[in-house]
Amino acid sequence: MKKFPSLRCYLSTGMLFMLLLCLATSTRAQKTQALFNGKNLDGWKIYGTEKWYVDNGNLVCESGPDKEYGYLGTEKDYKDFELTVEFKQEANGNSGVFFHSSIEGTKITGWQAEVAPPNMHTGGIYESYGRGWLIQPAAEKEQYLKMGEWNTMKVRVKGNQVTTWLNGHEMITLTDDKIGARTGQIALQIHSGGGIKVRWRNIRIRTL
Repeated sequence: MKKFPSLRCYLSTGMLFMLLLCLATSTRAQKTQALFNGKNLDGWKIYGTEKWYVDNGNLVCESGPDKEYGYLGTEKDYKDFELTVEFKQEANGNSGVFFHSSIEGTKITGWQAEVAPPNMHTGGIYESYGRGWLIQPAAEKEQYLKMGEWNTMKVRVKGNQVTTWLNGHEMITLTDDKIGARTGQIALQIHSGGGIKVRWRNIRIRTL
């Protein structure tokens, strides 16, 4: 007589599948983490004399008396990742999100996803102390920046490819071997010149 798998066997297989699915989901969720805790600058290091502080759960960068470049860099390095940040430019707003960077004093090498006033290429990629602008968004995409309001920027770096989004709109896609060969800190910038104030919140990263 031919024997068939018992109901218990089917249930055991199903339970095992569900357990593995839950474990896989949990592992993916663990890869997403907050880089800013909304309370203090734990996990970050200040470079330069410009102001970095927490106000009402927001991370604030503000020009100081020296009106020089300033950076707030992560203590850890990141290579392949998807970073999401929200920012609001309260004054001027010439800032940026650096990746694969290294900082000595206020000299930074690496690549910047631009955060700037209207029509100044927010979402473009600039190579600091290197080739300069690698790519700028098309002119018609400049409209997606909401000056003085909260904006959401997403930066995805995977191997040689970088893609940025602003408020849900893809701004650029760039393929560059030099970027793919590097790793380094993520850093926020205050541009020189003074008069800059930007708020940041919900800074989250997912490793790829």
